[in-house]
Amino acid sequence: MAHSTPIITFIGAGNMAQALIGGLINANHPTDCVRVADPSADQRQAVSGQFGIEAHGENARAADGADVIMLAVKPQVMDSVLDSLKHSVRPETLVISVAAGVTLAQMARGLDGHRRSVRAMPNTPALYGAGITGMVADEGVTRDDRERTTQILGTAGKTVWVADESLMDVVTAISGSGPAYFFRFVELLTRAGTRAGLDEADAAALARQTAFGAGTMLAESDLDAAELRRRVTSPGGTTAAALEALDQAGLDEIVDQAVQAAIQRGKELGQ
Repeated sequence: MAHSTPIITFIGAGNMAQALIGGLINANHPTDCVRVADPSADQRQAVSGQFGIEAHGENARAADGADVIMLAVKPQVMDSVLDSLKHSVRPETLVISVAAGVTLAQMARGLDGHRRSVRAMPNTPALYGAGITGMVADEGVTRDDRERTTQILGTAGKTVWVADESLMDVVTAISGSGPAYFFRFVELLTRAGTRAGLDEADAAALARQTAFGAGTMLAESDLDAAELRRRVTSPGGTTAAALEALDQAGLDEIVDQAVQAAIQRGKELGQ
């Protein structure tokens, strides 16, 4: 039976784990109910010192008696990590993975058939509490498990449940990889401003703050992106001219191609 305050063990103490640990503690989750395991002594010392939580070198020791095990490791070490945990996972243990491309079936195989698992894809703005995480549940996940998962991952931003695991590749392409598209556009906007005569630092400041402001408008407004775009586009004005140039260059098709490329690569990595 799970504790009223669940014991949550993080396997891996990298940036994403630290973001979630910090979010939990800021949400008043008791520090004595959070543990972490990591092979690096320096990483263990840093995380234990920063958050005041137990840190272990052995996965099984950290996971012993845990209600939730959060797998925050690189996909290439997942099989060995699962092997180290399979005797610590009880029927009632909820396992959550934030490792890109690692399927529910792969987790079940590595945990001797355990199907009470969630596959999640957070994105890097989670490090600032501004992320969004797509999630899919295996067949053994209960309604309470879903609520618990939403609470844990919700400490780093918003959450979205998808019904079909195949859609996780789309989630990865849109929000997992999405920040890089955004950064690339700001990079190119800065470059265009510099080429047009602005000082590079000024161009960077203008592009960066404009991106931040637009993102804030999207986050705070009840209007969708299309309506916000329409409201800043005067007919025949400068914005309309720029958008027309983007359309003529095939921006719609470029974005579709980019997302499809990411989806395809996600499928390849999951095989």
